Amino acid sequence: MQRVIKILLLVFLGIFVGVVAYEAIMFIRVSRLRSENPLTTSMIESRAKEAQTSRQQPKREQIWVALDRISPNLQRAVLAGEDTNFATHNGFDYKALQKAWDDALRDAAREAKKEGEDDDWLPTFPDFKRGASTISQQLAKNLYLSSQRSLFRKGQEAILTVFLERMLTKRRLLELYLNVIEWGDGIYGAEAAAQHYFHKPASALNSNEAAFLSAMIPNPRTVFNPQVNPRRVSRRQRIILRGMPYIRLPLAFSYRSGGVQGGSVWRRHT
Repeated sequence: MQRVIKILLLVFLGIFVGVVAYEAIMFIRVSRLRSENPLTTSMIESRAKEAQTSRQQPKREQIWVALDRISPNLQRAVLAGEDTNFATHNGFDYKALQKAWDDALRDAAREAKKEGEDDDWLPTFPDFKRGASTISQQLAKNLYLSSQRSLFRKGQEAILTVFLERMLTKRRLLELYLNVIEWGDGIYGAEAAAQHYFHKPASALNSNEAAFLSAMIPNPRTVFNPQVNPRRVSRRQRIILRGMPYIRLPLAFSYRSGGVQGGSVWRRHT
């Protein structure tokens, strides 16, 4: 009996040491993001594997740009659509934003009914109105985690989110997010999305264009693909436009951004 207990203790100790070592490695990887841009992400690699499984050439259009080269309109639109509390320490009129958002939702619902759409035009995503997760949570999943749902993955997401929030400034988090998120089949990041949909740099996006791109984020390949569901994208775009004036952007970097590698370009497609 004592032998069994000893073996179990050794097993648990081994698991504990393994978990601590793994988290230490992840902590180091996250800390490097302060001055380095990721060469790829879990999301990009997952899409590449999906393409290869279908015997297709993986697509990847991505042009890394600094946050200062991304229109403030897009920054506000993304925060209005995905995470209104992202920069809460800078302050914004949350009650006014909530009222604008609720009014816009009601207007969109009336419009959908007038156009004869019997089904609910809003997908049944959790917390759909502003995204299912915070910017930091989405970034953690995008960078490091698979799309499989499990308690372990949720726990790891929580740990990585804490690492990201503690190690990086809000502006750096937003810069990373805007450069790696998916905006269509093989389209990653704000610059590639701006070039693809509007044939202009991300720095030149106006409010309408920014809200259009933000509206696509929850699912740009199907549910909010403008070629598949243009009216749904348009309605969410108008809702986001209502909230944008109330969003304040994060403060400037607390460290020099000049040390961050930038300008990387990937273009690989059929």
